[in-house]
Amino acid sequence: MNESELAKHTPMMRQYLTIKAEFPNILIFYRMGDFYELFFDDAKKASDLLDISLTARGKTGGNAIPMAGVPYHAVDGYLAKLVKLGESVAICEQIGDPATSKGPVERKVVRVVTPGTVSDEALLSDRQDNLIVAVHQTSQGFGLAYLDMTSGRFVLVEPRTEEQVQAELQRLSPAELLYPESLAANNIIAGRKGLRRRPDWEFDLETSKTLLNKQFGTQSLSGFGVEDKPLGIAAAGCLFQYVKDSQRTAMPHIRAIIGESASSAVILDAATRRNLELTQNLQGGNENTLAAILDKAATPMGSRLLKRWLHFPLRDLTVLNNRQNAIEEILQQDLSFELNANLKPFGDIERIVARIALRSARPRDFARLRNALMHLPDLQALTASCSQTHLAALIQQCQPIPVTQALLESAIVENPPVLIRDGGVIAPGYNDELDVLRDLSDGATEFLAQLEAREKERTGIQSLKVGYNRVHGFYIEMSRSSAIDLPDDYIRRQTLKNNERFITNELKQHEEKVLSAQSKFLALEKRLYEALFDQILPELEKLQLLAQSLSEIDVLTTFAERAETLNYVKPVLQEDSGINIAAGRHAVVEQMTTEPFIANPVVLNDAREMLIITGPNMGGKSTYMRQTALIVLLAHIGCYVPASSAKIGMVDRIFTRIGASDDLASGRSTFMVEMTETANILHNATHKSLVLLDEIGRGTSTYDGLSLAWACAEMLAIKTKAFTLFASHYFELTLLAEQIDTLANVHLDAVEHGDSIVFMHTVQEGAASKSFGLQVAQLAGVPRSVIQRAKQRLAELENMQAPSIMTNEPQAFEQLSLMDNNHPIIEELSSIDVNDLSPKMALNLLYKLKELI
Repeated sequence: MNESELAKHTPMMRQYLTIKAEFPNILIFYRMGDFYELFFDDAKKASDLLDISLTARGKTGGNAIPMAGVPYHAVDGYLAKLVKLGESVAICEQIGDPATSKGPVERKVVRVVTPGTVSDEALLSDRQDNLIVAVHQTSQGFGLAYLDMTSGRFVLVEPRTEEQVQAELQRLSPAELLYPESLAANNIIAGRKGLRRRPDWEFDLETSKTLLNKQFGTQSLSGFGVEDKPLGIAAAGCLFQYVKDSQRTAMPHIRAIIGESASSAVILDAATRRNLELTQNLQGGNENTLAAILDKAATPMGSRLLKRWLHFPLRDLTVLNNRQNAIEEILQQDLSFELNANLKPFGDIERIVARIALRSARPRDFARLRNALMHLPDLQALTASCSQTHLAALIQQCQPIPVTQALLESAIVENPPVLIRDGGVIAPGYNDELDVLRDLSDGATEFLAQLEAREKERTGIQSLKVGYNRVHGFYIEMSRSSAIDLPDDYIRRQTLKNNERFITNELKQHEEKVLSAQSKFLALEKRLYEALFDQILPELEKLQLLAQSLSEIDVLTTFAERAETLNYVKPVLQEDSGINIAAGRHAVVEQMTTEPFIANPVVLNDAREMLIITGPNMGGKSTYMRQTALIVLLAHIGCYVPASSAKIGMVDRIFTRIGASDDLASGRSTFMVEMTETANILHNATHKSLVLLDEIGRGTSTYDGLSLAWACAEMLAIKTKAFTLFASHYFELTLLAEQIDTLANVHLDAVEHGDSIVFMHTVQEGAASKSFGLQVAQLAGVPRSVIQRAKQRLAELENMQAPSIMTNEPQAFEQLSLMDNNHPIIEELSSIDVNDLSPKMALNLLYKLKELI
């Protein structure tokens, strides 16, 4: 808006519009007294999003200016709703003194609340990470960086493919996603919330390096091991600049950046994370997921770490063995339940420490941190006998921090108010000047008691009382019948129904002194409160390390408790490939069912790389496959597993192709989704991968589907040699076991009783005898006449000759050819230019080709 347009508005609206020009795409919460007001389009938008009244204030160009507002004391609830909707809000506060201001009180934006950078307790889910992510793309590939503002965890990674970027975003589930204007892979951002388009120059590599080195106080980023990730650094630079602009304060808790490598983790693509229902079920909820079963963490920070581990399984045997051995010691010393109870008082000090670093901590944050530090000696005493190396190291990092503890014990009252502006936060005895002002602001009760005694003697009225209220200040009160023949210096202040209230010059002078003391008291208390941040900051690194260590102890304790309660065992981890699970169980299904869960074995090794799984619908094939994947995943996060014993070799990736769904938003049918996921597996699986394939080819015709399933199974068994569980209703696939040595048949058992069926849910060697599809259809309530007709048609089809593909020998995939180039039809077509054919010539050619066939 230019100067002439601004001049048409009132001074206050000119101030608002000037501030709004700096934040054109962000809602402005403009402080006016006890309300945050919004104007113009912001007001209309907020009215719709927050369901608040839309009013008007003044006019511009003859039209009323739309206005909507929220009370300042209830702003957190409104901010939380806007953040969940993906909106950002600029908080504009009064920073000038209304008493001395000429014109509008000076205001400025003190912070910008965005979905990915919020740290306020009321705006966050305490058991889920809240991440902001930046993704960068050039002709060289992708860079991705993510930051957790509530812990200072700053990470970058360089995914090689668009598929890997999608998998990372599925894992991180960002609240905000920054991307460059030139992003070519639009599928990455399709359908995501919190999108923020950024100019390409914000991803400049050299600018990013300078910005990050300044934050970390370093000359180069080589000490963090990320120098060889320029695309990741560029993404991190854009992300940090965005966060810096929104917070408008120093961020000392962001002290380092970590480089993640795909080689250190078990890669899970987006479909696998979805199908295994790690932290979110297929309906989008949190119930009946692996996290829901495992997460009994005592603290919110432990709960968040547990979910991070689930989404980032490791291939580092040293780390995994350390975790397992720590769990084992907790179990051997029978500490899990006591440790869990001992950890609860620590709460969420990870996020409290971050708010202290951002200078946004509230009085109760300081009180919680103080109470947490007071419990450290109890933790040390409880774990004094722990000698396992990793667990002992974690406990060592939980040593008391006496300086910070003593400071908070002396500075903060036992139960502080919510906000510092209410006063009463700093404890008596912490500051002498504050104590004097506190006595005065509280009315100096000793002076008032002396005054009351003197006035009783002077007037002879024994019922006389000296009192105070916020509206009328100090007063001398007596009954109306007593209010006669009073001293000349008594001035009537208020008449009540039965009493009279008076003031004297002495009491008036004391009142002025008290009111002045109140103002000085609040100002001094606020200065002392702000000084606490500076006094705690030197201990910031210790506090962050304490929070990290407590979080990991919490997760390990939770795993120990789950192992004990749910009868999990310690798996043997090995570098050699192979999976040998005895009496494995599905961690989630066994807790959801009222019937005893039927445990089953899985044996995969170099001589038995693929299992073709047959059996009836509802027989348990999908459960059997998923439980295998979950047991392998749990082993790769260091957790015990639901089995009687397990020996797990390191895998590089876990793939699942289970279930069916359309992707209508992208215009993809069920079969197209199935084939896309299958193609990803065939292109990326290795001999160290675990692959789960369920009902490949069912979305098309019988012969097409069977041919695809056959070819996929052959490729995985012969060329890829991945450990594969391949469930199918195509019984013809069981013939592969006769042709490929490393392939075996297993089936889920079922027993027929007349026209009914009983599912045994037990895995047996060999192929199933039949599908039992008609029996399942009958259980589902399909009309009996339809079942009878189906039986007749089935008998006819079973007498037809099986397709010849089943008798072919498997071929090396490098040598497969779709057609013989010497075929007469190929020779005929090769000699013709179809662009020169007239309609009649084309018809004649068609007749000729038919004769050749």
